[in-house]
Amino acid sequence: MTNAEQHDKVEDSRTRFCKAITMTKKSIAQLTLLPLAMLITGSIDSIRCLPGIAIFGSSLIFFAVFAAFFFLLPTGLVSAALTMIHPEEGGIFQWSRKAFGAKTAALAIWLQWINTMVWFPTILSFVAGTLAYLIAPDLANNRFYLVGVIVGVFWLLTLLNLRGLKTAALFASWCTLLGMVIPMALIIVLAIAWVSTGHPIHLQFTTDAMLPSLKTSNHWVSLTAIMAAYLGIELATVHVPQTKDPARTFPRALTLSVIFIMITMILGSLAIAAIIPADHINLVAGTMQTIHYYLHSYHLDFLQPLLALLVLIGSLGGMINWLISPAKGLLQAAEDRFLPPFFCKHNAQNVPSRLLIAQAIIVTLIAAAFVLMPSINASYWWLTDLSTQLYMIMYLILFASAAVLFWRYHHSPHPNRKLILGGRFGFTVCCAMGVIGSLASIVVGFFRPDSFASGSEWHYFLLMLFGLIGLSLPGLLLWWHAHRAKV
Repeated sequence: MTNAEQHDKVEDSRTRFCKAITMTKKSIAQLTLLPLAMLITGSIDSIRCLPGIAIFGSSLIFFAVFAAFFFLLPTGLVSAALTMIHPEEGGIFQWSRKAFGAKTAALAIWLQWINTMVWFPTILSFVAGTLAYLIAPDLANNRFYLVGVIVGVFWLLTLLNLRGLKTAALFASWCTLLGMVIPMALIIVLAIAWVSTGHPIHLQFTTDAMLPSLKTSNHWVSLTAIMAAYLGIELATVHVPQTKDPARTFPRALTLSVIFIMITMILGSLAIAAIIPADHINLVAGTMQTIHYYLHSYHLDFLQPLLALLVLIGSLGGMINWLISPAKGLLQAAEDRFLPPFFCKHNAQNVPSRLLIAQAIIVTLIAAAFVLMPSINASYWWLTDLSTQLYMIMYLILFASAAVLFWRYHHSPHPNRKLILGGRFGFTVCCAMGVIGSLASIVVGFFRPDSFASGSEWHYFLLMLFGLIGLSLPGLLLWWHAHRAKV
C-alpha cells in the first residue's frame, strides 16, 4: 500500500468516525406538530424585533407585506418542499451540496453560522435592556452592563443546550407561550383600546406615508429591519430527524408559524409606533418603553415587573433554536472534513458540545462592538444589518440550490412532489421571488439609516463592506482545510 493510499484510508476512517458518533447517539425525542410550530415561531417571531421595525412608522406595513411575499413565504415553502423530498437530510449544507458540490455547501453553512454569531449580541442586548427595567432602567444605556449580560446569558444558554434537544425544545415552547405570545397580545390589545378610545397617535395612514418613496433611500432601510425579523425559518429543518412523520408535520407547523408571525409582527410594531415618536424609540429598550407607557396610561403600573419578566423569558426561549441549529449544520461540514475531527465530538445527549463552546467564545468577542461603537443604537443597528447581509448571501445559495435540485429531479416519482407549490412553474416562481427579496435586502443594507448618527454615507458603506468581506473570508479557510486533508 502506497503512502497516498494509507493517508486516504486514515482520512476515510476519520470521516467514518465522525459520522459514527452522530449516528450512534441520535436523540430519541420525537417532535409533534405543536412543539415544532412553537419552536419555529419562537426562533423567528420576537417581541425584540418590534422597536427596530416601528421606527419606520406606517410604511412598515408595505415592507412587512413585501418581505413576507418575497422572502418569508418563499423561504418557508422552499424549505418545506426540500424537506418533504429529502426528509432524512435537511439543512442548507445538504441541499447546496447536492446542487453545487461540497465547497459551495461549506461556504453556505459558514455564512449561516457566522451570521448567528453576529446576531446573538443584538437579541441579548434586548435581554439586558429588559432586565434593566427590573433593576434600574438607566442601566439600559450602560455599555459595560450590556456586554456583561450578553456574555453571561449566552454562556448559560449554551450550558442548557448541552443537555439535549428534548430539554431545549420543552424550554423553548414554554418560553414562547409565556414570554412572546402573552406580552405581544397584551401590547396589541392595549393599542387597539388606545385607538378606539380616541387617543392621539403618531401614525398617518395616508398613501404618501404608507408607500415608500424611491427618491429617499432611508425609507427602504426599513426593509433590512423587516428581513432581520424574518430570518431563520429554514433552521427548523435540522430537527426533521427528530420529528414525527416529518413530510406531514413540518409543512403544517411551518404554515401555522408563518401566519402567526405575519399578524403579530405588523400589529405589534404599529402598537409601538402609535404612541412613541420614531426618533424617541430605543432599539434596545423600546418594547419596555411601550409597555411602560401603556400600563401607566391605564394605571396598571403594578403589572410592569411581571411583563418585563415574561418578555425576558420569551427572549431567552427564542435563542434556543438559534444556538443549536447552526451548530448542527456546521457539524455536517466537519463530517465532510471541512473542519478538524475535533469539532465532531458529541456529548452523551448527542449535542455538538465543542462547537457550542467555540461559538460561545466568538460571541464573547463580538459583544465588544457595544463598547467600540459611538452609541448603543448604532451598535445594535450595525450588528443587525451585518448579520442580515451575511444571511441574505446564504439565502441566494439556498434558492439557487432549490431551483437546481427541483429541475434536476423533476421527473422523480416521489409521493410528496405533487404537494409542492403546483409543480415546476410554481416552484420556479417561488425561488425567483426569494432571490428578488434577498437581493433587494442586500442592496438597501448598504444605506445608512438616519438613526446611525456617526460618519457619512460612505463611511457606513465601507463599514458594511469590510464587515462582510472580513466575516466571509474565513469560509474560504474551510475549503483550504478540506483540500489539505485530502492531499
